[in-house]
Amino acid sequence: MLEIFDVSYNDLTERRSEDLYKLRKKTFKDRLDWAVNCSNDMEFDRFDNSDTRYMLGIYDNQLVCSVRFIDLRLPNMITHTFQRLFGDVKLPEGDYIESSRFFVDKNRAKAWLGSRYPISYVLFLSMINYARHHGHTGIYTIVSRAMLTIAKRSGWEIEVIKEGFVSDNEPIYLLRLPIDHHNQHLLAKRISDQSESDITALCQWPMSLQVTPEQV
Repeated sequence: MLEIFDVSYNDLTERRSEDLYKLRKKTFKDRLDWAVNCSNDMEFDRFDNSDTRYMLGIYDNQLVCSVRFIDLRLPNMITHTFQRLFGDVKLPEGDYIESSRFFVDKNRAKAWLGSRYPISYVLFLSMINYARHHGHTGIYTIVSRAMLTIAKRSGWEIEVIKEGFVSDNEPIYLLRLPIDHHNQHLLAKRISDQSESDITALCQWPMSLQVTPEQV
């Protein structure tokens, strides 16, 4: 069973937080070579604090994927880390959240869920389910070109607000991620077609999805 749920920073166990930050270091520093802060083989920053909630994807009690959420009205990567690139963008008032540190551990996902299981799409859908369940209005995020391509391929009707460059050849994109029923159904249908998951289960929060032996 693949279980996806949210937990606050303060409620993370020591074992779970260590695993989370180690997988983030493996993804963002070792694989992507981003300029991120690392210590003791873990990646974390000032936004990992008591204002933060994490979405965790767990299979057989092991972490496979995660996303970090922060209220858009609080300090976040859009308004602080990348303020020089996106400071001229007027962000909306209301109950919006910022998402960051999206990752899927490719080795764990392939070994436990199978190479064809659409785990990235499931994580996109879970972001919608989380936001709808908690009464948020929408999600804003910054992504790389590669992640933008994956998001577009999922069918999610994302809106590119602005493109910025962290270096001459490295663009990043500020996105608005819609969480309406239409986009929820689009993603749920795409995932169901690829994994035979029940659409009703796909639209719940928290999520519990059966992974069949054929997929593994």
